[in-house]
Amino acid sequence: MTATLLAAIEDKILLGDGAMGTQLQLAGLEPGECGEHWNLIRPEIVEGVQRAYALAGSDILITNTFGACRLALERHDLADEVTNINRAAVEIARRAMGDKHGFILGDIGPFGGLMEPYGETPEADVRAAFSEQAEALVSAGVDGVIVETQTAFEEAGLGIEAALKAGAPCVIVSFSFDVSHDGADLCTMMGINPEAAAEFAKNAGADIIGINCGSHVDIDRAITATRRYRNTCDLPVMAQPNAGQPELVEFKTVYRQTPEEMASKVVQLAEAGASIIGSCCGSTPETIAAMRQNLDGE
Repeated sequence: MTATLLAAIEDKILLGDGAMGTQLQLAGLEPGECGEHWNLIRPEIVEGVQRAYALAGSDILITNTFGACRLALERHDLADEVTNINRAAVEIARRAMGDKHGFILGDIGPFGGLMEPYGETPEADVRAAFSEQAEALVSAGVDGVIVETQTAFEEAGLGIEAALKAGAPCVIVSFSFDVSHDGADLCTMMGINPEAAAEFAKNAGADIIGINCGSHVDIDRAITATRRYRNTCDLPVMAQPNAGQPELVEFKTVYRQTPEEMASKVVQLAEAGASIIGSCCGSTPETIAAMRQNLDGE
């Protein structure tokens, strides 16, 4: 790519990709199995998912590394594979993008626990785990790092710090909000609202602030969060809503919102101020194809 991701979003709205975890589950990933390990043992499946997104119109692919820091991989006895899993993920995404002009984001998700004093994990361990993962992703050639599904400033800050120190060309921090019981507000599990998240992201050195996942966070809630971000700071916004609220049907998780329903609001999301639009849990390549069509006005 001749243009950086940050330069590209100055010219047009970019379309991200959709869910990885739910797509791997459809491909046979068992409950409790490490999906990131598939980068090594079933790379053709991961590549197939990402290629489908690229063909559907994605300008950005996110690596299959959500749970690929050392602390997360330790739970699967895969801690020694951190570098291999992350580097393989970048190579897979590049192959999936093919000859198309697009960007690869290295994904750093939550480490899966609570840091001291709220939990038992020392801050130094989280810092080391995120640094190791960020270095692997950046050295493999990502166009940016996304520190996603964050609910606490302490952990989000360590992810941003790791990405910056590793030399990531672009750093995105994306928060996971839940809708309050009365439906009137959005806040993370740790009580952070969009305004506070926006101020934090800017002060911490992130280039882009995002919203993804969360309880009852569909595209309408993403529109609300995007407006609140933009009213608080001047950072570009990346919005990746879920395909509605998941339901358990015959012991399977089902997302009810159709690609057409999600895509019908994509122009409103752009008008609210989103520079990058994608989708999260429950979405599919068909979701991205419908979004592409509506973004392009076809």
